Amino acid sequence: MSAPVVVLGATGSIGTQTLQVADSLGIEIAGLAAGRPSQAFADIVTRYPDAAVVVAGGSTDDRNAFGQRLARRIAFGSDEVVALAGTPGTTVVNGIVGAAGLRSSVATLEAGSRLALANKESLVAGGPVVKKALAGGGEMIPVDSEHSAVYQCLAGENAESVARLMLTASGGPFRGRDRASLQDVTPDEALNHPTWDMGRRITIDSATMFNKGLEVIEAHFLFDIPYDHIDVVIHPQSVLHSAVEFVDGSWKGHIGQPDMRIPIQYALTAPARVESSAEPFTLAGLSLDFEEPDREAFPALDIAYEAGRQGGSSPATLNAADEVAVEAFLQGRLGFLGIAEVVSTTVETSEWREVSTIDEVLEVDREARVIAATLIAGAC
Repeated sequence: MSAPVVVLGATGSIGTQTLQVADSLGIEIAGLAAGRPSQAFADIVTRYPDAAVVVAGGSTDDRNAFGQRLARRIAFGSDEVVALAGTPGTTVVNGIVGAAGLRSSVATLEAGSRLALANKESLVAGGPVVKKALAGGGEMIPVDSEHSAVYQCLAGENAESVARLMLTASGGPFRGRDRASLQDVTPDEALNHPTWDMGRRITIDSATMFNKGLEVIEAHFLFDIPYDHIDVVIHPQSVLHSAVEFVDGSWKGHIGQPDMRIPIQYALTAPARVESSAEPFTLAGLSLDFEEPDREAFPALDIAYEAGRQGGSSPATLNAADEVAVEAFLQGRLGFLGIAEVVSTTVETSEWREVSTIDEVLEVDREARVIAATLIAGAC
């Protein structure tokens, strides 16, 4: 029997799909959290009368109106989200966007609960902090399709038998285009992902390939694999979600529909497998293509590798600068190619230091945002 589920980021893509999966399997929803008191969240909350409800932000007036509309107890504030994440005996799906999700990830693990991790910033920005929190007896299962694939391929295998990890990337909407042709692409073009339906930031990160770079850093912390043994390959069909090569030359790969409900369900039910509502998958008539990433057109991948190898504060700096640069691009204040330029310069100019606490990670995040914003303002 699966544990009750707490969903952080309930109105986002991961959150709404988690609720679909939980409903289809009859899993109890113990808690719901969202960033603001929206109508979309109100609609979700009414479906789960017994769930604890938390709203992180919003004005006082919006909060009051939200509470009156629902006529039930609502907790407000980011500290309350962290408290909800620390509910013992649950599976916490962390779908919060940004470094703010780190505190919740740590709280879940310290409570000894299962963390179904969809907040990549927890590991990218705070990898050492999260690893330390695992000593609290909690369990971490990745939700990202690529990391879920690797996690499943490694089940039952000895760490010494792993030669390398192969993370697959769709190539995004601009696969095959050279750097010069990307100079004037628009946010609408970058948001037109050919395979996955994701949030705005992750979709832009897929277009630049920063998303895959962040996933490389995640994989390093999730599976304790050196960066030199983590490779990326472009796979436009997005049905081989990732693979593992072993020292004897054998490979294991995870193949299936590009449907996030599949890795979400596994994170809720593992190690058990239960019937899914995903579309049936067949190999008949299927062709699989693989290409090397174009590192000249998409320098973000190497920028992320370098930040990961530097360790310490560099991954947190990378993540914060990318978030600021992506938002500036979406707002029309920065060109597409400027995203990688801003992130690279921010990492190069920021003060490097070790990070071992949440507060240290968040301070690095704050400083990097200031540097990135200053660079963007100077470019405008």
